[in-house]
Amino acid sequence: MEFLVASAIGVLTAGGLYMVMRLRTFPVILGVSLLTYAVNVFLFASGRLTTGAPPILSDAAVYTDPLPQALVLTAIVISFGMTAVVVMIALGAYLGTDDDHIDDADGRGEDAT
Repeated sequence: MEFLVASAIGVLTAGGLYMVMRLRTFPVILGVSLLTYAVNVFLFASGRLTTGAPPILSDAAVYTDPLPQALVLTAIVISFGMTAVVVMIALGAYLGTDDDHIDDADGRGEDAT
């Protein structure tokens, strides 16, 4: 099970990095979303999850740490807000230039010699 979760985190991270390196805005937005999903799964899996255990510190011999669950919930809210902002910026850039191509920093573009 640990190998499956670690593999899922690796695949999400690799897919997210691949999409972020694309030169179009929509794949970049999808890549950032995949990276946030990978971080959320990593944070959630780091909490030593146990089934049927209370999520509070009590006299119970087995308990679940509530901190990773709270961190994931906070990360979901932050990533939703961040995605909304990035989508609006990308939409504004698309409407302003009629193209969703991201120019690279070294100036190699259509008008380069």
